[in-house]
Amino acid sequence: MDQGLRPGVKLRVLAASGQLGNGVPEAALKAGLARAPHVLGCDMGSIDVGPAYLGGGRLATSPAITKRDLRLVIHGARQVGVPLLIGSAGTAGARPHLDQALAMIHAIAKEDGLKLRVAVIAADMDRDWLRGMAQAGRVQPIGAIGALTSAIIDGAAHIVGQMGTEAFLRALAMEPDIILAGRACDTAVFAAVPLLLGYPAGPATHMAKIIECTSLCCIPGGRDAMLGTLMGDSFELESMNPARAATPVSVAAHSLYEQADPLRVHEPEGMMDTTDARYEAIDDRRVRVSGATWVPATQHSIKVEGATFVGERAVLLASTTDPRVIENRESIAAGVRRIVADILPGAGDYDLRFRAYGTGETNLFPGAREGLPVPAEVFFLLECIAGDADTAKAIIGVAKQNLLHFGFPGRLSTGGNIAFPFTPPELPAGTAYRYSVYHIAECDDLAAAFPVRMETVG
Repeated sequence: MDQGLRPGVKLRVLAASGQLGNGVPEAALKAGLARAPHVLGCDMGSIDVGPAYLGGGRLATSPAITKRDLRLVIHGARQVGVPLLIGSAGTAGARPHLDQALAMIHAIAKEDGLKLRVAVIAADMDRDWLRGMAQAGRVQPIGAIGALTSAIIDGAAHIVGQMGTEAFLRALAMEPDIILAGRACDTAVFAAVPLLLGYPAGPATHMAKIIECTSLCCIPGGRDAMLGTLMGDSFELESMNPARAATPVSVAAHSLYEQADPLRVHEPEGMMDTTDARYEAIDDRRVRVSGATWVPATQHSIKVEGATFVGERAVLLASTTDPRVIENRESIAAGVRRIVADILPGAGDYDLRFRAYGTGETNLFPGAREGLPVPAEVFFLLECIAGDADTAKAIIGVAKQNLLHFGFPGRLSTGGNIAFPFTPPELPAGTAYRYSVYHIAECDDLAAAFPVRMETVG
């Protein structure tokens, strides 16, 4: 696929989606395809959506919209004759997510009469390997999650690792039409082809870091396709929606996005350093970026992610404008908890939480709620997690009725403390999971960690 491409020759990388399955804007995608890109890339997942999808093996997106988006990008790549690279398949990138995304590709190929070579890259971590690395002291926690133990590894529903460009390079060597990868670094999807063709890793990774969210780096930000044009030591950025403008400030700001260190981005194969990066306006919609460097890792590593079953969840939705209920909300919540415990002594272990939105509930930083004005209206979200769905529903039902009629000093209305937006206001909310694995594991053999297989589709 080199087409004479080499550093110094413009390499066009089209980012079609920052999370495939939420609706690819078709007009911008078509505009990008008209620019004759050399590769089409899509990110399909994230850890941001929470642990339920990794734990439960489910897509976070509508299957119908996901299939619609896949059809658009598959036909787009075939139209211009370039490879399609998809990372973090099916939201979380574990085996069930990969299988669901691959099944959609099979269905599209059958329905549309396509013949496709699909390189599939698995991202599920071998638990024996991970256990051995943890016992050898070669796995480190990220943040405050704590050390990785054998019990945590055994208890996780799914454990994936974030692959880097190495896995994509092996897949590209097979000359596929599509690469469908499990959990992957966002940058790997968009930097792999540039690295295959010998473009410098620093600028290639920096470009990938920015375009993986498509036009989010623009003013106004959005989900439209983004074109990155890599020359060698610099690259240019342009949204495929003419209403969105990439500016030096907006692009530089996005370079800091999702990073604890504003200047350095760590990947399995090394570290990108943007200390000397420059952001220059080409015109009122395009930006040229240069100066990023790359430091190869002396020890490869993988970020590993896993989710563990917690229980079954039920919720209650309610609100109030009664100033006395709002003022006494904490004592009312404590009283309702006591009543629930008295009525359901055999409920076993459960967690019943009261959240009062409008009172600073969203901001968890210490002191953030001090000095806030008393709200005129509060939205209550009650959440119960119990060992089974019936118990969670029973607890939330008892809590609802007693919150509705709880008596407290100064109460004026005996008709009810809260209002409901609809009935039933208590709802099952599915299985609850928590992230139990969020660690960095050293890896001596990336190829073994992320095996590639070729599948003929259609």
